[in-house]
Amino acid sequence: MSLKLRLTVMNFLQFFVWGSWLITLANYWFGTKGWGSTEFGAVFLTLGIASMFMPTITGIIADRWMNAEKLYAIIHILSGLTVACFPFVNDPNTFFWVMLLAMSFYMPTIALTNTIGYNALKQGGYDVVKDFPPIRVWGTIGFIAAMWLTNLTGNKSSEMMFYFSAVGSVILGAYSFTLPKCPPQMQVEKNATFIKLLGLDAFKLLANYKMALFFIFSMLLGASLQLTNMYGDVFLDEFKYFPEYADSFVVKYSTIIMSISQISETLFILTIPFFLKRFGIKNVMLMSMFAWVLRFGLFAYGDPMGGLWMIILSMIVYGMAFDFFNISGALFVETQTHPSMRASAQGLFMMMTNGLGTIIGAYGSGVIIEKFFMLEDGNRNWPEIWIAFAAYSLVVAILFAILFRHKHDPKVVANFNH
Repeated sequence: MSLKLRLTVMNFLQFFVWGSWLITLANYWFGTKGWGSTEFGAVFLTLGIASMFMPTITGIIADRWMNAEKLYAIIHILSGLTVACFPFVNDPNTFFWVMLLAMSFYMPTIALTNTIGYNALKQGGYDVVKDFPPIRVWGTIGFIAAMWLTNLTGNKSSEMMFYFSAVGSVILGAYSFTLPKCPPQMQVEKNATFIKLLGLDAFKLLANYKMALFFIFSMLLGASLQLTNMYGDVFLDEFKYFPEYADSFVVKYSTIIMSISQISETLFILTIPFFLKRFGIKNVMLMSMFAWVLRFGLFAYGDPMGGLWMIILSMIVYGMAFDFFNISGALFVETQTHPSMRASAQGLFMMMTNGLGTIIGAYGSGVIIEKFFMLEDGNRNWPEIWIAFAAYSLVVAILFAILFRHKHDPKVVANFNH
């Protein structure tokens, strides 16, 4: 098997095990278990909590003491075994702790996937910039494949989604022991301070007004991402409570409809170099923010019949909303920080989006929905929920346009290639 194909299999399985349940967890939570919105928001907190510390810890281990591919294999197996325990949990508070353990194993594997892939390609004499993106896109395809499998087998609200994920994790863990060796690189100095060891020296970037604003808005946009991950599929599924929509394609295949978002993501990635060169980093990030407004606003007024086009358009818009901020944001960090601090700064960027942003979006949305948007019959008032989310995104976009100052320099992005 060629090196590229081996890395393609790794990326496919990496996101297959996440896609098996991430988008459909709400169906299991609300429909099968009948648990509440506040507890659901708390459970999604685990992604943010794990992202705050585990990638750093595993990064230090891989840098100093253990081959990255072996560490990757071990924690994937542990993640799979933990996810396999989900169906046996019958209390939402206990589920929180089991999920936190599973995410503590899984979240750092996302960064380790890149580390292993980059190292193997360099050892094989490949051009990382040219050869890695076509490999990484198979991760998104794996996520989509898992969503389709869960939906088409009739398991979008059953415990089988967790078994799909668990089996995939164990297979990936065993497979990872066969990947090219990625030994410790000793990238951190032996006498580094504890602060520098954890990458916390990047926090001094917050003393710079522009960088502080950027990281604050990164956190606020991270919250928007979790709103769509948490509630998108269950929103479509709950149209089944309306007789006129109960047998619609959207209700039966809600997860497949949601997968259009990931398909869109793979396509918008290809447009980013053009948009960055033409409009600049700030405007591309601003496009992302207004795309989130559209994403939520279209959900508010869409339905499985006459409003189906709005639901489909919302899925397409997601690609711009997700990619344009994440990729242009990473480029902004790369061009605005000193080379000695870039790795730590990128870690801070991920901490703000996947860490604090996730925590705010997950817990905050759960409490707000439970308090303000529950109907007397126990169902959620989805149109008003999505309007509230759209209003939040609009305020963030307007504040970003007014407060964030950044001059476009075409030379900085002229040769950018994701």
